[in-house]
Amino acid sequence: MSHAGERAPAPTLTLLDATMVGIGAMIGAGIFVLTGLAVETAGPAAILVFALNGGVTTFTALSYAELASSIPRNGGGYAYVREVFSAPVAFVMGWTRWFTYMIAGALYALGFASNFIEFGHIFGVALPGGVLFWAASVVLVFVTLNAVSTAASGSAETVITLVKIVILLVFVAFGLQFVDLGRFSPFFERGNPLTMLPAMGLTFIAFQGYDLIATVTEEVEDPERNIPRAILLSVATTVVVYLLVVFVALGTLGPDGLAGAGETAIAQAAEGFMPVFPLVGTGAALIAFGAVFSTISALNAVIIGSSRVAFAMGREAQLPASLGRLHHRFGTPFVAIVASAAVMLVAVAVVPIRVVGNLASLFSLLGFSIVNLSVIRLRRQQPDLRRPFEVPFYPVTPILGIVLNLLLGAFIDLTTWALAVGWLVVGGAIYVLLSRRRGGPAGPTGALKPEISEPEVTVPTED
Repeated sequence: MSHAGERAPAPTLTLLDATMVGIGAMIGAGIFVLTGLAVETAGPAAILVFALNGGVTTFTALSYAELASSIPRNGGGYAYVREVFSAPVAFVMGWTRWFTYMIAGALYALGFASNFIEFGHIFGVALPGGVLFWAASVVLVFVTLNAVSTAASGSAETVITLVKIVILLVFVAFGLQFVDLGRFSPFFERGNPLTMLPAMGLTFIAFQGYDLIATVTEEVEDPERNIPRAILLSVATTVVVYLLVVFVALGTLGPDGLAGAGETAIAQAAEGFMPVFPLVGTGAALIAFGAVFSTISALNAVIIGSSRVAFAMGREAQLPASLGRLHHRFGTPFVAIVASAAVMLVAVAVVPIRVVGNLASLFSLLGFSIVNLSVIRLRRQQPDLRRPFEVPFYPVTPILGIVLNLLLGAFIDLTTWALAVGWLVVGGAIYVLLSRRRGGPAGPTGALKPEISEPEVTVPTED
């Protein structure tokens, strides 16, 4: 429900739309940029790195699915922690998730700009303007799209994501017949399986997008049923696509070739075996085209996610109330979208990308640990709460999610940890300032507050 005179989010997104929001964020710039870096660190075992990261993220995805079905609210991890823990803990969760999405948006915008300019070069076209111009332009275009229509942005995400999946499957289909299994030997060529752990920490950010699905829960049809399905479908699809692409890239270009190619690793692998396509051109051109689409869809997904977290925090009075209102005409969290976009544009212009990428990974790992802990705490607080989807093998699954996320976080460098503490201090100062203005800790505004405190009859798990 909503207050009188206020609009509530409309359920306009289908199961396919919701699934594509998650896939769009996960199969983004990461598959093109991170593959070479992972191989440089772990050699052929990079394929195992992606598989293990898929396993680690599945534990947390299951926790998200249970919480989303039990607490069908916009805001994702922030909304769940807000219901289970105290206001300060929820603020930290929301503050870090909002930051992570906005920084990821800056990363994807810059990735789009580089690939778009390169795509023009392939066809002999020198595009006017530099990387910053195109990065800022794409942010403004998709912010406008999101600001005026949730349905339009969701449909655009679905189309863009389907296109890039098709491109990657074409890459796999042509490459499988040229794979040389000898390129995978020795599998642990860096001499120690433990070399996979830093590579896992580096690439983990590629598997965090499924939580964006939970941030738009109230805008999805039949959320109690569709959100858990969309989360699990997006994770499964992403892991399969990643493993196929990395297998083909390693088997065709080899670990040394991939490590040396860096962010153009997939394109260089494609150049070796893909034919020339009508209109598109060489395999490298097709992959560059796919990279443009991938970064666009990832950007659109994090614009959606970041604005919904800000919207949820504004609605709960943990950020200025204007962030928690829907536009009277468009029905979108207009102010939250604009505020998120402003931070993205600043990050595009001034923030060192590699540093903020590590910071985003660290905040994701810590946030996911809290989400897994929320499942355990909510089960103890409200054992009779209706849970349309339940985590299998409870409590082993969420405990493994906590341990493995913290383990990967331990392999992120101390500089990143120091910056994380600095960002939390800034957030803490804002929280205290807002609390003093209100005369007390933040509390829910009453809008769309789920009645989860009243136990209901438990129903069997549907999935």
